[in-house]
Amino acid sequence: MTEHAKSFDELTRYIRVRSGPEDRFVEFDFAIGHPELFVELVLPREAFEIFCKHNNVVHMDSDMIREIDADMVKWRFGEKGHR
Repeated sequence: MTEHAKSFDELTRYIRVRSGPEDRFVEFDFAIGHPELFVELVLPREAFEIFCKHNNVVHMDSDMIREIDADMVKWRFGEKGHR
């Protein structure tokens, strides 16, 4: 079954943590199905752990993060990878 043919409940949930491990609150990006389309969220650490388990999240890897960041630069400044 391709990603497009999956039901909403079957789509992969991605996270990218932006806060430090000692921070009281966890700042993170959360995406469903498409890691480049995310919302920014903040939760207390304990709630974040529950959220991750409930959504069976996948942590974005460094290649995915690099690609998303480069695309964001393109949309902000007009050229991919150039500021």
